[in-house]
Amino acid sequence: MIFAVISDIHANLEALEAVLEDLRSQHIDTVYCLGDVVGYGCDPTRCLELVVEHCDIRLMGNHEYYALGLISNDYLSPVARQSAAWTQEHLTEEDIETISNFEMEAHLADIHLVHASPFEPESWRYILATQEAQRAFDCMQGTICFYGHSHLPMIFSCSTEGEIRHQVGHDFQPSDDKRYLVNVGSVGQPRDNDPKACYALFDADARTVTYRRVAYDIEKTQQKMKAAGVPELLVERLTVGQ
Repeated sequence: MIFAVISDIHANLEALEAVLEDLRSQHIDTVYCLGDVVGYGCDPTRCLELVVEHCDIRLMGNHEYYALGLISNDYLSPVARQSAAWTQEHLTEEDIETISNFEMEAHLADIHLVHASPFEPESWRYILATQEAQRAFDCMQGTICFYGHSHLPMIFSCSTEGEIRHQVGHDFQPSDDKRYLVNVGSVGQPRDNDPKACYALFDADARTVTYRRVAYDIEKTQQKMKAAGVPELLVERLTVGQ
């Protein structure tokens, strides 16, 4: 079985369509989405429709929580707060119902899926350093946890002795004597200095993780965002992957 894991689409329709087109050539069995389908971009409804159509598992991200009014936007930066308000204003009742049915996390044999971290998933904690990874390893189920949230493809491994190693996201074959936290990067708003959409494939039979980078029409996305009145910072950062 080969499945794709996508995350952090952020209402970027062109990026999502490019990834779905790329998936058609990968001979995958299914697609799982780790959340943040909405937020920042200007095509939340269509992105939600495509995720429902193509993804067998759909997880809740913090931007879905913002959209549902389950957490306050007060601690957000002014740009992010403006974006969250725009998203709430443009979501339909059907969109809200769709989002309400998203799951917080999922488990598949020895695979754990979550948007942010297995440690207090509803608190939307980042996994960027060893201490954060340790808490995640303590709470995860199975041998591999796929997650998103930071938009940074990265891998944490934990040996049987408890030693944690941190690496930039890369293709690899998990060792049987280690557990892994695998950040699949972002489809719609990469922040690792590469503007191409990012997602990951997992071959359960060969036990391999493969990262895919997909070019898309960034200028078209930016033109639509500008016309919609999305904050300029969110528009420009797509060019440089930041």
